Amino acid sequence: MNSLHQISKYTQRHPFHLVDPSPWPFLSSLCAFSCAISGVMYMHAYIQGSALLLLSFLFLIISMFVWWRDVIRESTLEGNHTGIVQQGLRYGVLLFIISEILFFFAFFWAFFHSSLAPAIEIGSIWPPKGICVLNPWEIPFLNTLILLLSGCTVTWCHHAIISNLRVQAVISLLITIILAIIFTLFQGYEYNMADFRLSDGIYGSTFYMATGFHGFHVLIGTISLSICLIRLIKYELTRQHHFGFESSAWYWHFVDVVWLFLFVSVYWWGGS
Repeated sequence: MNSLHQISKYTQRHPFHLVDPSPWPFLSSLCAFSCAISGVMYMHAYIQGSALLLLSFLFLIISMFVWWRDVIRESTLEGNHTGIVQQGLRYGVLLFIISEILFFFAFFWAFFHSSLAPAIEIGSIWPPKGICVLNPWEIPFLNTLILLLSGCTVTWCHHAIISNLRVQAVISLLITIILAIIFTLFQGYEYNMADFRLSDGIYGSTFYMATGFHGFHVLIGTISLSICLIRLIKYELTRQHHFGFESSAWYWHFVDVVWLFLFVSVYWWGGS
């Protein structure tokens, strides 16, 4: 009777997953805060600002890795990600993407606030006098095609996983990652060839903040998709349980849509 009482006492009576105490959320927040502070130091040319930014970002990547490792262990080896848990995770990812939309909304607000009614301090014209803007139909348009193609390949991968076509899923996800890397390389080349910098007034600050943070999101999405590729090769993603890839695909589509707004508003309309 006592043994039955003990079994019933420790039996979980709900389908939810009560997460064990973890240090990674707190450490990740500290690393993100350090990245923000060191990023400001780097932009203002503080001594060793770039080294501190690189170190902070390195620790952020490490904390992301160990945190995701624990989540993967919970979903695969421990089997804690039931249907109800996956539904809650979906809500969490959707709220996260909404917060990211509001994050970029602030940059678009700053850009349109200055471009729709240029202040007299910048000559009452947009783009400001002395700014040699980038041609939107060269690298920006090419990057737009690359991101749109990557959105198609990641959707192809999603349908391949659902249809249990493993080879197609691996190939399409690998193509998506390669396209993401090519986009990042072209973005870096564009920054290197631009005639204006972050310190060149309101145009430079809004341009580099908006496109730079988008590039950072592309980098995070590339890392996430790379982790999904490794998990796919290790048979950890199935047609029933592939929320890790699903959330990465949602995030990638969000990155695509933001770039379309950037191309139309910042590169094409704002640069004419």
